[in-house]
Amino acid sequence: MPEDSADRQVARWARELDPYDPVKEAIVMRLAILGRHLAQTRRETLDSDGLRHGEFKMLLMLRRQGPPYTTSPSRLAELVGLTRGALSARLGPLEQAGLLTRTTDATDRRRVHVQLTEAGHAALRGHLDSEGRGEDALLSVLDDDERHALAGLLRKLVVGVESGPGAA
Repeated sequence: MPEDSADRQVARWARELDPYDPVKEAIVMRLAILGRHLAQTRRETLDSDGLRHGEFKMLLMLRRQGPPYTTSPSRLAELVGLTRGALSARLGPLEQAGLLTRTTDATDRRRVHVQLTEAGHAALRGHLDSEGRGEDALLSVLDDDERHALAGLLRKLVVGVESGPGAA
């Protein structure tokens, strides 16, 4: 197996620090490298698709609601972790682009519905397809057995984090 930047960094640190676990450091370093790579790839994909992260998140949350892909502004704000004022500022450009609509409830004019449009569905599908190609490229060096093994090991780590002290 060829050497990577984590191997070189771990070798340098091993010479400098006595109580140093090179395997642990290599794992943590590789997870960080992959996290940065995925984040950069996602940013580039969003840029090429003409979406900002917050806009993509809005479309994704509306899609996750299931048919008819609509929810109230307060629920959407809660899902994306924004105040209602910040949400309103984010919805404007998406509405102007035709990716979602805001409509008043027919039976209660105080209620507003935010709904994903067909153009919003298409933009989301296009972005997810682009993002999927980047993920496929990343994972292309692994065969199916390796992918399953890695998925299982990562699940074990995530379960440990999610069920450990302070987990919600």
